[in-house]
Amino acid sequence: MPLTFAAEASPIVEVSGWFLEHVWIAPLLPFLSFLGILFFGKRLPFKGAELGIAAVGLALLFSSITGVQWITELNSADDEAIRIVEEKYEAEHGGEEAAALAADGSSVEIAAGSDGVVLAASESAVEAENPVELVEEEGAAVPIVETAWDWFVNGGETFQISFIADGLSVTLLFVVTLVSLLVHVYSTDYVAGDRRYTHYFAFLSLFTSAMLFFVTSGNIIQMIVGWELVGVCSFALIGHWWEEKENSDAALKAFLTNRVGDIGLLIGMILLFFAAGSMSVIDVNAAAVAGEIDHLVLLVASCALIAAVMSKSGQFFLHTWLPDAMAGPTPVSALIHAATMVVAGIYMVARLYPVFWEGLSIDGSSLNLLAIVGGVTTLVGASLAFVQNDIKKVLAYSTISQLGYMALALGVGAWTAAIFHLFTHAFFKAGLFLGSGSVAHAVHSFDMKKDMGGLRKHMPQTYKTFLICSLALAGLPPLAGFWSKDEILVGTGGWGLFGGSGANGAYTVMLAMSMVTAALTAAYMTRVIYLTFFGEHRGHDEAHLHESGRRITVPLWILAGLALVAGFVNFPPGFQLVPDSWQERFGFYVEPRPGVETFPIIGHAKPSWSLAIASIIVVMLAIGAAFWYYFVKVEAASKAAGRSLTELPNGPTSRFALARAGHTVLRQKYYLDHLYTGVIAAGTKGPIAKATYWVNQNVIDRLVDRTGETAVKAGTFVYEQVDQKVVDGVVNGSGIASYGAGGELRKMQTGKVQFYAGIMFAAATLLAGVFIVFL
Repeated sequence: MPLTFAAEASPIVEVSGWFLEHVWIAPLLPFLSFLGILFFGKRLPFKGAELGIAAVGLALLFSSITGVQWITELNSADDEAIRIVEEKYEAEHGGEEAAALAADGSSVEIAAGSDGVVLAASESAVEAENPVELVEEEGAAVPIVETAWDWFVNGGETFQISFIADGLSVTLLFVVTLVSLLVHVYSTDYVAGDRRYTHYFAFLSLFTSAMLFFVTSGNIIQMIVGWELVGVCSFALIGHWWEEKENSDAALKAFLTNRVGDIGLLIGMILLFFAAGSMSVIDVNAAAVAGEIDHLVLLVASCALIAAVMSKSGQFFLHTWLPDAMAGPTPVSALIHAATMVVAGIYMVARLYPVFWEGLSIDGSSLNLLAIVGGVTTLVGASLAFVQNDIKKVLAYSTISQLGYMALALGVGAWTAAIFHLFTHAFFKAGLFLGSGSVAHAVHSFDMKKDMGGLRKHMPQTYKTFLICSLALAGLPPLAGFWSKDEILVGTGGWGLFGGSGANGAYTVMLAMSMVTAALTAAYMTRVIYLTFFGEHRGHDEAHLHESGRRITVPLWILAGLALVAGFVNFPPGFQLVPDSWQERFGFYVEPRPGVETFPIIGHAKPSWSLAIASIIVVMLAIGAAFWYYFVKVEAASKAAGRSLTELPNGPTSRFALARAGHTVLRQKYYLDHLYTGVIAAGTKGPIAKATYWVNQNVIDRLVDRTGETAVKAGTFVYEQVDQKVVDGVVNGSGIASYGAGGELRKMQTGKVQFYAGIMFAAATLLAGVFIVFL
């Protein structure tokens, strides 16, 4: 017989702490650095770089302590929740009864209201053998720590400026500040002697500040401000060397493409404000979870916000600005692709997840717009990465593909998997970008086919770190990418063999897309490794090639180290090689707990070892195929030809028309740039502009002219015929009549009384006659 446990008086366990309540300091530090560099940078010994590094270093320290405080507070909250559960359990049923039931294995049903102890709302809390164990497993429900001040009043409503600290925000704080600090240090060597060295570091600080402001924003107005600040900073940094037209065009392309998505952002945010009646992120999420917002409104808002994600986070078909953004300095590319701008869209979905969860009906479904966009993006990005010769563009398309993974994960309900992949991806992708910058620093080019090859002998540290990050990106165990990618695969719920159940739907198509993308990723990174570090050097002046300095290699090793171990923070449950206390730590501290009213109750897929093995096999087969092609066939062909080759002279594209056609489509990037530039932009400024001009000249102008001419004629007619002849005629006629009548009347004024009496007598007689006749 189930035992009912009422916890109606138990509050959600609150947490607090000085660092959590002052999380706004994190974005403030780099912002002060920006101002300092702007006004005093050129007067400082290192031209402002030291100020930027110090500020971001302090922000990293602050973020780290904030993260530790969050973890500590959560652990304390769990202890408090256990104490509350034990007291209530014993108070209602007595210790002996509880012990007897627990020993008997009877199920315990915990019932609680919205203010009850956390576990009450979770699915697993419906039936449990021991509520205390349940608390230990699930943890206490801990709301977001919010710090707010009144901002302005409009229409009688007070708007606040607020900052929030929770597992999601402190994770992003750590990632952004760490990657930004490494990029700052790396940049002191990479852009040394640059003509806008001080300007560069000023905008790096502002860029970091904008992203930190965005991830700690407590209301949607602040989110929009942070969102746009990130866009402005990226525009300035992508166009850092704006004298070259290609760079300024890339900056403009990024800026304008993002404005397209921003329309969706504004529409979505406005809809949510009017639907929830509040700008607060917490209020919007709570209203969505409570069902207080109409489903149609949530659906429209979700679709509008997905448009914003497509532009900011490089999702198909608004991703085209991202590869072109490689025109900026390589450290900027690392910062944009790993920790700042492109993850802003993913973060926004995660922050407003109840809106998407309810609006797209993610639970129990097998297809929705966000999952489709993410799935298609993974394939598009991975396939395009395969045909690039520029190493940075390979990595840029790889970023698009991995962002697609994150969007797909959010679309299928794998919230923790998406954020976990964002976490691990930041480290190995930053390592790859900085590694590409290191080799480009040596050969003064990014072209793998023309200017690279054989670099492992000259740059062993760069090679080793690049290889580690590449394997992490490919998803091979035990590196970081394997663990986060595997969680996404499981989260699709599309496998179901030997475990893998418990997901939020059956997104089998998304699983298939993810597996194909995993294979493509492993293959194109094998290609990059060969073209860059193996074979014979194809560039010039090989004798002067050398390893980069410590300011470049030390950040590379730190990121490579993180690419090795970052995945260990979230071992799947049931992983026998580590203690239970090491399993699912990332999700435990980052994902909002069950019972929190601002987050939906989502399912968590159980790990599937068969799926993990299958994905490893797929990755190994892809690496093996690419290895066989480049390291065996191309290498042999190179020796036979007596020169370094980058592909087989008689490869599939030269022998098969279909392969050649597919390769052409990929080289043309699915013709999207042609569509945007050649059709839409050129059409707008060509035929459409000419047609509009013709309509303006021949229709609108003529209509205006005819209207004017008609008005003049009408005015002339009115003046001549109506005014002059009718109005003036009436006025003049009345004057003449008055003048004539006055003249006649004047004749009657003789001054003779007898004459006046006679007139009066005649008038009275006439009047009397009238009365007699008519009355």
